[in-house]
Amino acid sequence: MIFDKYTGAIKNFMELILQGAKKPNIMLLDRYLLRQFFPIFLVAVSMFVFLLLLIDLFSNLVRYLNFEVPVMTILKISFYFIPRSLSYALPISLLFAAAYTIGELYAKNELTTIFSSGIPFWRFSFSLLIVGFAASVFLFYLDDVVVIPTLKVKNELSRRALRQHHFGGHSDIVIKARNGRLIYSVDFFDNEKLVLNGVGIIETDESGKFVSYIRARSASWIDSYWEFRNASIYQFEGLLLKINPLHANTDYNEHPDTFNRNAVEVEELPAKEVGLLINDLRLSGLPYYQVQANYYHRYSFAATSFIVMFLSISMGGRFRKNILLMSLFTSLSVAVIYYITEMLCMTMAGLNIIHPIVGAWFPVVIFVFIGLVLLRSAKT
Repeated sequence: MIFDKYTGAIKNFMELILQGAKKPNIMLLDRYLLRQFFPIFLVAVSMFVFLLLLIDLFSNLVRYLNFEVPVMTILKISFYFIPRSLSYALPISLLFAAAYTIGELYAKNELTTIFSSGIPFWRFSFSLLIVGFAASVFLFYLDDVVVIPTLKVKNELSRRALRQHHFGGHSDIVIKARNGRLIYSVDFFDNEKLVLNGVGIIETDESGKFVSYIRARSASWIDSYWEFRNASIYQFEGLLLKINPLHANTDYNEHPDTFNRNAVEVEELPAKEVGLLINDLRLSGLPYYQVQANYYHRYSFAATSFIVMFLSISMGGRFRKNILLMSLFTSLSVAVIYYITEMLCMTMAGLNIIHPIVGAWFPVVIFVFIGLVLLRSAKT
């Protein structure tokens, strides 16, 4: 009994030693795979970013020459377009680098040795999946924190260089507030001075009956409310419509961003401000499904890097001839199908055919499932 107990202890100790010996080998393979992957990825992302910069430059080159834009200004405009180019180039660069790396390892028969040691393909490529996940997180913050402000600067520099007039405000604005009980009509909103010009406000009760109509030449934002100038209020007293001057009133306190957000593109707003816009539209009783779908898509689109990495790894090594070419072609084909599916789902979500969350995340879920099935059936 004592001998059996010692034998069992020695056996457990040897198993721990063997597990400890295997772990560094796997980590060594992870480092080897990443060393093969990152040089290709850096070359690919540099190439695609440079290509996108050239496309943007040549699409505006004739206008730059016509307006005699200085070379330094053109370089500055291109510099501020780099973050947007990086955002576009990141997923396709990951796709290319992963497919090339896996295909090259299959072509050189290096994976035969790895598989013969008992390491499954999913474990060997796990480090690339981590890279894809980290790239998705990075892409979201890149778009939200860096791309949006730099793209605004780039557009502003481009407008100045090409002498395109841009006013710091928006005209012909109509919004609803307080669940549709207030309807604002504004001729022009100066978002720098926070002044409404040509203001008309229709107020109704909860049943939708007319309460009053306010007409003012202008209104200025004072701390927490709108201060009207030369304002008159129209109200019914019995059957008579009375017109009285409107004195100081702090009841009209819709935030200036309400007027500003309703006049801008959703793509130009950070995720936090898009959430505020959705809340404004919901309270105003206006359609908000398209904006809400774009809001959820802001998060789901960041997962594109992980999806294309997942798919390219899953498709690797499925061909015996022209491995690199066929792996790239198949991966790109699946990626195109993913983008088309995403576009169709977003269109249906914008039309309120499906829920915005479903429209944004359904392509991600279904293609992750497809990637899992392909990865499970990959050669190992």
